[in-house]
Amino acid sequence: MRCIQMFSHCLLSNLSFAVPNSKPQLFPIRFSCHCNTFFYCNLIRPEQVCHKLRSYAPLVPLAARSSSSKRTEDTEEVIAEAREAVSYYLQELGVSHKESIEVALNSPNYVSMLIDSVRELDEFSLWNSTDFEKAYDPVPAIPPFKSKVYLMAKQKGDKGMLPFLESIGLTLSSATHLARYLSSNSLFQTLPTLINKVKYVKKIFFANSDDGGHIARNARQMMMHLSISIDEDVQQTLSFFQKIQARRGGLHLLGSQDASFRHLIESFPRLLLLPKESHMKRLMVFLDDIGVVEGCKRQILLLFPPIIFYDIEKDVRPRLQAILKDGLEAKDFGQMLLKYPWILSRSILQNYENILIFFDDEKVPKISVSQAIKSCPLLLGLSVNKLKLVVEQLGDFGIRNQKLGKVIATSPQLLLQKPQEFHQIVCFLRDLGLDDDIIGRILGRCPEIFASSIGRTLKRKLNFLMGIGVSRSHLPRIIRKYPEFFVCDIHRALRPRMMYLMHVGLSKREVALMVCRFSPLLGYSIDEVLKPKVEFLMNSMGKPISDVVEYPRYFSYSLEKKIKPRYWVLNGRNMECSLKSMLGKNDEEFAAEFGKGKMLVPPL
Repeated sequence: MRCIQMFSHCLLSNLSFAVPNSKPQLFPIRFSCHCNTFFYCNLIRPEQVCHKLRSYAPLVPLAARSSSSKRTEDTEEVIAEAREAVSYYLQELGVSHKESIEVALNSPNYVSMLIDSVRELDEFSLWNSTDFEKAYDPVPAIPPFKSKVYLMAKQKGDKGMLPFLESIGLTLSSATHLARYLSSNSLFQTLPTLINKVKYVKKIFFANSDDGGHIARNARQMMMHLSISIDEDVQQTLSFFQKIQARRGGLHLLGSQDASFRHLIESFPRLLLLPKESHMKRLMVFLDDIGVVEGCKRQILLLFPPIIFYDIEKDVRPRLQAILKDGLEAKDFGQMLLKYPWILSRSILQNYENILIFFDDEKVPKISVSQAIKSCPLLLGLSVNKLKLVVEQLGDFGIRNQKLGKVIATSPQLLLQKPQEFHQIVCFLRDLGLDDDIIGRILGRCPEIFASSIGRTLKRKLNFLMGIGVSRSHLPRIIRKYPEFFVCDIHRALRPRMMYLMHVGLSKREVALMVCRFSPLLGYSIDEVLKPKVEFLMNSMGKPISDVVEYPRYFSYSLEKKIKPRYWVLNGRNMECSLKSMLGKNDEEFAAEFGKGKMLVPPL
């Protein structure tokens, strides 16, 4: 008994021995014990024992481990030896020393499974009654623990895929299923090839993975505006999204490698069988050719992973030609694909044809339809029945045929609205005192208003006007004359313009009065319109800024073509008049009153 104990101690010492710069190997060795008895056993001599494998905390046992294996917790030494055996086995399969250690450290459930399997055979003394005895030297001996783990890993027959797949984030059950799928496919090559392929897939799908949630927002929009029967590719993509959405953090994690990669591989296992050079890289080159910049390719791949399986010549180019035949240009396709990657799916392409037929029946110009789809390819996910409801609502306000084409080309997002959302905007405008005729004209002039949020956009703009002193009774006139103010940004446009007028000497009340008299004032740029005309008024004409309060329309006239020429005529005759008298007349009237029958040429 003492001899056996001494042998076990010496054997473990030898198993920890490193042979620098030598290839890993399993070989029988003649071992001399302290009692001068000789044993023959198979020793694993790793290329180098990594101390990292021995310094990590014990693994958490699997929930399914038998009660007998739970009686004694795995010690750090046992776990470290098991990891060394896994690392050695992976190196034997061609994996680099560094990568084999990383895999061994990051596959705790696989290592626990091997430990449990070894202990099970130990407990029932089954080593010599199984296929494992074929791996041993015929001289009777109890194989060392590390050898047992190595042989158990080899006996599993997964070619090292199980520990690797677990190390990249898959559960052991998913890894087992995927390893079986990969090993049964004739396209699978070797574990090192698989490792390199996984690295490349991570690179093209998750490079610069912090996208600020942009990919997730696009995914939500694509799902929200989908109302047609879908093909298998889109269905698989939706299933992938649902797996991500079920996690804490939801779809916001779609662009995260740590959160999404596992679900990507589980949803699309064929990714790991695709040829890297002849297929995946060719797709990346094609995306370059159509103008998709490097940092944006991942957005297309994550929003529509099946695209990576498409053959460029057999699938992508024919579908591209089907899209470009109706007024769209090749240079537009890259941006359309970026906005809506599903555009290459069969179901979306079929719906595209249906949409073209629908608008043709409505006598909408093809160029307007193409412009709308180019600007908002999300439209391609809408059913014709959904579009018909919106088009009928627009028709109730006189928006048909060419007018409809102008509206959808200007604001294609309007077609994404639900009928009740459009109706809410109409009711909001009616409540402000606008009748349906005026609402129809506003719709034709500024359709973006009807795709806006009442709370976040429309009410905020009205509150801004009332905040500078505009009374509610004046709002209908302001909206009727200049509905575009609804789509002006408060912080970057409206407020700076009003502040500028107050800065040059007008009171808040005077600015409000000017807006009530001439609401297009809200849309004039400070640098291009307000400032040069104020400076000419005060510095060249010598008039007080208060003059524009009575005639704010002054800012609507061209400085070079009307204001300056007429001022020079008046100045040449030493004549004074109000801004309205100077600018409110047409050329004939002005010439008759101030130019003795003809318009005078201003001095150079």
